[in-house]
Amino acid sequence: MQDDKKYWLDETSNVQKVLYALYIACAVLIALDFTYSKHTAFGFEGWFGFYGIYGFVACVLLVLSAKVLRVLISRPLNYYGEDDREGEGENDDR
Repeated sequence: MQDDKKYWLDETSNVQKVLYALYIACAVLIALDFTYSKHTAFGFEGWFGFYGIYGFVACVLLVLSAKVLRVLISRPLNYYGEDDREGEGENDDR
């Protein structure tokens, strides 16, 4: 059964509005970096945009390490047996 319900993010104009709001929020946060004094333990923490860059690099490294870890610890699809879908409904679309 098809769901014909339309959601607000299905329209391109609404997606553009969300992106513009995100860009504005990022610009405001970057501008606010000049408005307060930083009390840092290390000199490089006082650099402009350090915490934003640090957070972005940490997030990218986390995603890349998760990809490597998935390869190392993944199991085959039939790890628990050949017929592991027994007893499930016929309309299950997995």
